[in-house]
Amino acid sequence: MSSRNSITREQARLIALGAQGFTDPLPKGAPDMRALRRVFKRVGVVQIDSVNVLARAHQLPFFSRLGPYRRDLLGEKAFKKRELFEYWGHMASYVPMKHYPLLRWRMEEFYEKYVRPRSTRTDLFRRITSEISERGEQSISTLSDRGERAGAWWGWSEGKMALELLFSAGRLAVSRRGPNFERYYDLPERVIPAELLKTSPPDPDGSRKELLKLASHCLGIATAKDLADYFRLPLTGSRPLIAELVEAEDLRPADVEGWKDPAYLPRRFVLPSEASRDTFVSPFDSLIWFRERTERLFDFFYRIEIYVPASKRIHGYYVLPFLMGDRLAARVDLKADRKVSSLLVKSAYLEPPHKSAQVASRLASALKEMAEWLELERIVVEARGDAALTRGLNREIRSHQSNRRTARVAKELG
Repeated sequence: MSSRNSITREQARLIALGAQGFTDPLPKGAPDMRALRRVFKRVGVVQIDSVNVLARAHQLPFFSRLGPYRRDLLGEKAFKKRELFEYWGHMASYVPMKHYPLLRWRMEEFYEKYVRPRSTRTDLFRRITSEISERGEQSISTLSDRGERAGAWWGWSEGKMALELLFSAGRLAVSRRGPNFERYYDLPERVIPAELLKTSPPDPDGSRKELLKLASHCLGIATAKDLADYFRLPLTGSRPLIAELVEAEDLRPADVEGWKDPAYLPRRFVLPSEASRDTFVSPFDSLIWFRERTERLFDFFYRIEIYVPASKRIHGYYVLPFLMGDRLAARVDLKADRKVSSLLVKSAYLEPPHKSAQVASRLASALKEMAEWLELERIVVEARGDAALTRGLNREIRSHQSNRRTARVAKELG
C-alpha cells in the first residue's frame, strides 16, 4: 500500500472543487442534456427541495457549474428518458438511474421498520396500490382514497402518509413532479427499467461500500464523517467499510493541513492547477452540504437561516455563498421578485480577507448572469450588509443597466 499523501489546505480546496465540477470548462454553446449528465457524474446525487425563493433548489447546482441552461431539461424530460429517479439519497434527491440497485437496501430497511409493522394499514396500502395499478400514476390530489388529515406526520392525510411510506419502502416510485412540485407516484415497474429491477443488488454492506466509493469520487478529499454524510450513512457502520476500501486501495489515506481527522482520496484524483469560476452556491449544493467540511475547506461558517425567526437572522433568509475562484468571498441574500421582474439583493456581506474592490465587480457579473438565467429584467441592491460592497455593487449594476438601455434605444432607432 502506498504511503499517506500530505495535502495542503489550498490543494484540498482545489481537489474538492475539481471533484464537484467547478473547474470543468463551461459548455460551448447552450448546455444540453450531455452537460447535465456530466454534472451528475461529478456530484452523484442532487438534493431536491421545494424552496423557490430564487429558483428550485435542485436547479441551482447546474447553473453554478454550467452557467445559464434551460431549466426544463431537469424536469419531466429527464424522467421520461428514465435517466433519473427520485429517492432518499442525501435527503430527498435526484439520483442517476444506474445507481438504483445501490439504494434497494434502504428501501427494504424502511419497509421492515415502518411498513411491515403497520398491519392495521395493510388494507389501505393494498387499495392505493390497486388504484395506481388500474388508473396509472397518481398524486395525493388525484387519489380517490385520500383519507382524513391526521395529527402526526405534518398533518398529512392517511392517503398521503400511505403514499410516502410505500414510496420510501420501494413499493411505489415517483414518476414525476407536477407543476406545483407535488409528487406523482406509480408502480416501480412503470418507472424503473426492468433490467435494474431484476438486478440482484449487492448485500447491504456491499451497497454501502459502493456508496462510500461514489461519495469519495464526488468529494475528492474527505474524512470518514464527510464520506458517510454524503449518502446519509451511519458513521459507526461506515468506518469498517472505509477501512476495507483502504485495504483494497480504493481509498488512499491522506493528511490535510489543519484537519484533525484523517482524510481519504479516491484511487484516482485530480489536483487542478486553479479554480476560476465565479458563481453562487446554493444552500442545498453538495459542495457545502456538510457544514463542518465547509469550514475546514473554506474557513467559512455557514448556516441557512430560513427556519430562524426574522429578528434573529444574521445574514438573511436565503443566503448563497459567492464562490470566487477557490474561495467563498461573500454571502448574498437573494430573492427573485417575479411580479416586478427583479433580482433582489437583500443583503451582501464580504468575507475576510477579501476587499470590496476585489469582489464588487466579479459579484456584479455573477448577479447579471443569474438575472438573465431567471429572465429578470433588473437587479435591485438593497443597503443591508457591508456598506462598501453594496455601494460598489450599485455602481456596477447601474452602469450595466444604463448600458443595456442605451443599447436597446440604439437598436430601436436602427
